[in-house]
Amino acid sequence: MNKMLASTREKYGSPDILQVKEVDTPQLGDSEMLVKVYASTVNRTDCAILRANPFIMRFFTGLFSPRKKITGTDFAGIIVATGNQVKAWDVGDKIFGFDDLGLQSHAQYITIDESKAFAKMPKDLDYVQAAASLEGVHYAYNTINKVDLKIGQKALVNGATGAIGSAMVQLLKFYGLQVTAVSNTKNIERIYKLGADLVIDYKKEDFKASLDRFDYVFDAVGKSSFFQCKSLLKPGGVYISSELGWMAQNVFLSLATIFLSFLPGSSKRKKVLFPFPFDIKKSIILIRQLIEEKKFQAVIDREYTLKDIADAYRYVETGEKTGNVMVIPNRLEN
Repeated sequence: MNKMLASTREKYGSPDILQVKEVDTPQLGDSEMLVKVYASTVNRTDCAILRANPFIMRFFTGLFSPRKKITGTDFAGIIVATGNQVKAWDVGDKIFGFDDLGLQSHAQYITIDESKAFAKMPKDLDYVQAAASLEGVHYAYNTINKVDLKIGQKALVNGATGAIGSAMVQLLKFYGLQVTAVSNTKNIERIYKLGADLVIDYKKEDFKASLDRFDYVFDAVGKSSFFQCKSLLKPGGVYISSELGWMAQNVFLSLATIFLSFLPGSSKRKKVLFPFPFDIKKSIILIRQLIEEKKFQAVIDREYTLKDIADAYRYVETGEKTGNVMVIPNRLEN
């Protein structure tokens, strides 16, 4: 176990820069656990970190070159060794976790400190489903928790077929909302099975021309704008996008919303909020709850071996994936 395979890079760039090669297995710290990784995903966060796009990411991941040379932000695996100070976890425990700044989990082994965001996998859940239940749910939850959801309210989800969007549909139904989802033709039946009340096929009609009105419009792919969707909102309705928008307009519009909230009649104004994500540990607690109550199931598109990880990144960057794209660093065991 002195060496392992890992997806590495020395600079920011396209998937072409990735190299899968043998590296040293990480050394175990006193408060860390060594985990054998059985499943991970390639997700939008991974793609953003790979290219350092948007540029602001460099302030967190390394200004001129990536501080963490191995890619990967989430994992599901089994603890194979523990540090001297680890008391709450044992060899053989199956765990899953996520860190939006990177866990170097596109590798056969990782070390993770007890303080990081991870949890014991729900009983009877396999590694692939566990790893697929992290990044999308975290960002979906940290989008919808910016508003005061009430049973019976109406929400539209654009991009319902991605990891974030498919998780968002399920979360909104969990909280009792009526959900209209925007999907491509091939996934309409799948999105209905996730609980959507109505699915709009964007291949056949423009959801922005809908005559229905919503309390919330959630854009899980960042391919619309507030100004395009404003007519869809009820008075006092809220638009939230997962992306900064053109010229970072969603951040500035969100700041304007805060300013305008102090003016008369603000409760009737249509608003923009920006979903700064935080508290990954809380997200994982929710994920476990939903899975154990059988209220959530991750959507999985494709699986790749670690050696083919560049192809996985290329596929995710097409924007055509359905749910999650998986990477399998080790032969699966359950």
